[in-house]
Amino acid sequence: MKKILHKAYKFSNSWTGTIVIVLFVIFFVAQAFRIPSGSMKDSLLIGDHLFAKKFAYGIPMPYIPFLEVPLFPWTKSLKLVDGDTPKRGDIVIFRYPGNIKEHFVKRCVALPGDELFVANKNLYIHFREGDAWIKKHYKNYKTETYNNELWVKNPYMKKHPGIHHDPKIIEDGRNPMPIFFFDPIKVPKNKYFMMGDNRDHSNDSRFWGPVPYENIEGTPWFIYFSIDKNWRIRWDRMGKTPTELEKPFYMNKARQERIKEDKKYYGIT
Repeated sequence: MKKILHKAYKFSNSWTGTIVIVLFVIFFVAQAFRIPSGSMKDSLLIGDHLFAKKFAYGIPMPYIPFLEVPLFPWTKSLKLVDGDTPKRGDIVIFRYPGNIKEHFVKRCVALPGDELFVANKNLYIHFREGDAWIKKHYKNYKTETYNNELWVKNPYMKKHPGIHHDPKIIEDGRNPMPIFFFDPIKVPKNKYFMMGDNRDHSNDSRFWGPVPYENIEGTPWFIYFSIDKNWRIRWDRMGKTPTELEKPFYMNKARQERIKEDKKYYGIT
């Protein structure tokens, strides 16, 4: 046994061994991503650098970093092994259905079989488990009855305080209609409806539809580095998971940063 461990140790210390180990980690365990847009404010901020847990929802097809070339080019599948599926409220990293070389980060708001619509910016969901289940699990949430079904209004805002609307975005003909009204749909089998927490500034499933399971890459693990647009390092966010960043201290700081940026952008004093 010692001989085997010694050989493994020697191999890991070689250049070849180091490269193999690094590639294995990148392909199957964790991959570094940077948040480039504000669609997930106040939960994840522009300049957050995070490690993604790639095995959270099965094993995705490995792609060569930076080149975005599949390791096994003879197959078009985006999944090597199926595994767990996203849960409602999970933050998910996935390949954009319109261009699989692009990665998006959004929150999963509806599972296959769930029904949803948007009215006056509010998200309404009729969960696939039915009215009795909704009454049991969403006692303290506002519900509405449409077409003899019970719909939960904004079911994620209590648990995930980073979800918010921009009061400056109004229905004046200059903004996309899906922000304000989105017709009822039933999420198809093996697909997931994704929305950004910065609801009025997010390019998501309201515009291009639900995400196939095979496009799903993983979930954010923790922030390893964070820097704002003024090149100030956000030391307090480093090492934190998305769940930890939902605590009041981090939410308040994220909101303050967003408000300052909005005031500067809109010329508010």
